[in-house]
Amino acid sequence: MAIEVLIVDEDEDVLEITEAFLGRQDGLTVATESDPEAALEAVRGGSFDAVVSDLTMPKLDGLELCQEIRASRPEIPFLVFTGRDEGDIDDAAAACPTAFVKKSTGTEQYAALAREIREAL
Repeated sequence: MAIEVLIVDEDEDVLEITEAFLGRQDGLTVATESDPEAALEAVRGGSFDAVVSDLTMPKLDGLELCQEIRASRPEIPFLVFTGRDEGDIDDAAAACPTAFVKKSTGTEQYAALAREIREAL
């Protein structure tokens, strides 16, 4: 059974690359959304098994998006995929996401992200 993952990032290039690499992982089906408010509506619709979000975005940042999603779907794994250090994030806000995965150069980060998604489910 495929795991349906929604990736949320305002940067279209990041979305495209992340979708390509995660889509190659066995058992993952990937959709993307550059607008966090549209992503919130899509997740509320109930078809996704996990959400991967950037941290810094306009309108809703990744932690706000996590809190909004948790209000309607508390069971869904929410992973933050960011270049920022986890230590830079307020402890209360950092408690919302299931996991943080650090963006870096190379392709290993996508395997780590896929592993975190599978472990969260």
